[in-house]
Amino acid sequence: MAELLVIRHAQASFGADNYDRLSELGHRQAEMAGDALRASGWVPDRLVTGTLVRQQETLLSMGFDEPPEQHAGFNEYDFHDLLSVRFDGDVPDPVRHDRKTHFRTLRETILEWQAGGLSGARESWQDFSQRVESARQFATDGPARRVLVISSGGPIGALVKSCLDAPDAQMIALNLQVKNTSWTRFFFNSGTFLLHEFNTTPHFATPEQAKLLTFS
Repeated sequence: MAELLVIRHAQASFGADNYDRLSELGHRQAEMAGDALRASGWVPDRLVTGTLVRQQETLLSMGFDEPPEQHAGFNEYDFHDLLSVRFDGDVPDPVRHDRKTHFRTLRETILEWQAGGLSGARESWQDFSQRVESARQFATDGPARRVLVISSGGPIGALVKSCLDAPDAQMIALNLQVKNTSWTRFFFNSGTFLLHEFNTTPHFATPEQAKLLTFS
């Protein structure tokens, strides 16, 4: 069977005016992920990213210079928009800048979104789910046997949730576990899509390397 390896982007710039760029640590994480992938002997024959800068920078820092194919279905949901809608445009400062508060509030917000709330959001939960499925079909269509995708935590959570036929609420539970540059691997053919491994980080295996592990 063919393999789809979906890697979450490296650490972005949390709390910055432009979140959609890798931090200095993020570039280092991506380099480590690329080195580990090459050391394992896994060579992709197709490269795909979403359209976000942090995804494309991750691929470059992993050492892949060839321009990838892009599919916006691998982009993250717009959490800035969802939080803005929930708080009527006035997101509290701790939600924007304190990690613990941010992710607790994000979980509550996603569950409300999935239940049909946040009607003013630019994208509905159903639309998000459909575009992730469209991206999955795009990435698994064709003769490639090893497809490398750089995506984000939300789409990865949605792919795993869908693959396991789990309840919608499991998406955010999975999403919040996904480490920066972690590997989630699927096996596929024309009629099958199977989860093989979730959220693995062989490049953070040693105690010293584990100090560089992040979740945002």
